Amino acid sequence: MIRYILECMAFQLLFLIIYDLFLKRETFFQWNRVYLIGTFVLSLLLPWIKIEAFKTTVSSEYFVYPEYLWGIDMSEGVVVAPENSTSFDLSATEIIFYGGMLIAALLFAYKLFQIDRLKRQGEIRYFKDFTRVVVRNSNMAFSFFRSIFLGDQVLEKEHQSIIQHELVHIEQRHSWDLLFFELMRILGWFNPLVYVYQNRVSELHEFIADAKVAKTHKAEQYQMLLSQVFQTQHISFINQFFKSSLIKKRIVMLQKSKSKRVWRLKYLLIIPMILGMLVYTSCEKEGKIEEKGDMKLQSSIDIPFTVIDEAPIFPGCEDAENKRDCFNAMIQKHIGKNFRYPEQAQEIGIQGRVNVLFIIQEDGSIGNVRLRGPDKLLEDEAARIISLLPQMTPGEHRGEKVRVPFSIPITFRLERSSEEETSPQTYEYDGNGLVPFAFVDKVPVFPGCEDSDNKRDCFNTMMQKHIGKNFSYPEEAQEKGIQGRVNVMFTIGEDGRIGNVRLRGPDKLLEDEAARIVSLLPQMKGGKHKGKEVKIPFSIPITFKLQ
Repeated sequence: MIRYILECMAFQLLFLIIYDLFLKRETFFQWNRVYLIGTFVLSLLLPWIKIEAFKTTVSSEYFVYPEYLWGIDMSEGVVVAPENSTSFDLSATEIIFYGGMLIAALLFAYKLFQIDRLKRQGEIRYFKDFTRVVVRNSNMAFSFFRSIFLGDQVLEKEHQSIIQHELVHIEQRHSWDLLFFELMRILGWFNPLVYVYQNRVSELHEFIADAKVAKTHKAEQYQMLLSQVFQTQHISFINQFFKSSLIKKRIVMLQKSKSKRVWRLKYLLIIPMILGMLVYTSCEKEGKIEEKGDMKLQSSIDIPFTVIDEAPIFPGCEDAENKRDCFNAMIQKHIGKNFRYPEQAQEIGIQGRVNVLFIIQEDGSIGNVRLRGPDKLLEDEAARIISLLPQMTPGEHRGEKVRVPFSIPITFRLERSSEEETSPQTYEYDGNGLVPFAFVDKVPVFPGCEDSDNKRDCFNTMMQKHIGKNFSYPEEAQEKGIQGRVNVMFTIGEDGRIGNVRLRGPDKLLEDEAARIVSLLPQMKGGKHKGKEVKIPFSIPITFKLQ
């Protein structure tokens, strides 16, 4: 999508340069109107058009594998999402994009409200070809669709000229042009060229109306009328008669001699421009040959697994009716068969998802393996699994063998019993005046457990309740697929305060969240052992698991 937007903007810029350099000063106003609207629409369509005859090739060294393909499961497996996520999980870029669209839409709605308010508050009179709205205490003059707005302070002798001018806008449906660009401003609020296009079209509307009215009015009188500067509403999609920024340009155009017909040949400049754009949009990636010793390595076009004509064939899928589905199933089977959870990762509680991206080469071999995961231990294991993939029958597209990028997530999840996940861990007496929670005579009293018959069980329950209430999965950890168990140990002092917090987990993001949860623990009533107030070490695992 980003590439499409950039291409559209590039094409619009080139079309505008041609307009400003060669066409803007000509009096072919209707032709220019068609040019501006037509080239804007063309700029939206051209990136999608690929003509076989114009196809050329570009060396693969100019291509970088799209970053957005990371995280896409081309095996069409089930997407695993965090249990506390919602269906409206948007990235920061998407939030900015849609937020801008919303603001632009609200501004558009406000402009419509302004026009509607003027109409409701004005004096309305209906005519055959238009509706006249007289606005009190104003000297504005503009049209919007079939309505002509005139301020009551505009001299009555000027009404006829103004109305004739605005009728041209109505007859030629100029409001539709401006409304089209207003909607484009909502969708492409970030694109400054949309605003330039709308401005150029708005100028043309005035030139068109001026030229037609000047045929029935003396040019000198009409120019005198244009030389007056009146107020108007600041609305981008109305045809304003008295717009001070346009007055000078309109006078210049009225004085300008009619352009010779031969200069219409300038519009032919658009033909090589469009052809060049079509050549660009139709180009494909060329295979790049590199020589290494006596061996030549050739890479061809990269075609995604989901759109390729004939997907690579996994050994054993040769006779399958649906080779694509068989490929996916065999990949999953291969991972399950060769999966081995690294012992060191188990010991320190590292979990998470490793996104694996590799290329099935034109000879069926696996290459260009790339991995992203929460820890190198898991990435190394995923790489080992992929290295064991067998040689495949290469994929084909349009009758040619091609390279096929394939992405799949490998999830490493520590399975534990529910008792292990919810029960606190205890540390043995260490000889430094610390009495383990499991052996202390009187455990610390968690607020709310004062009247409980079993304060130890109540403490454990309230601790779990506190964690559940204050738990918040870090967004960055979710985005990176980081999971795991954070072992938390802290000391409950003689005064019931929490101190000496220690944490060990797979990632600092998870450790920081666990530390935040512990920092919210309330002050407790200190524990006692053999009649004395003592410090009590307490340990509990907090598990972060992506569901």
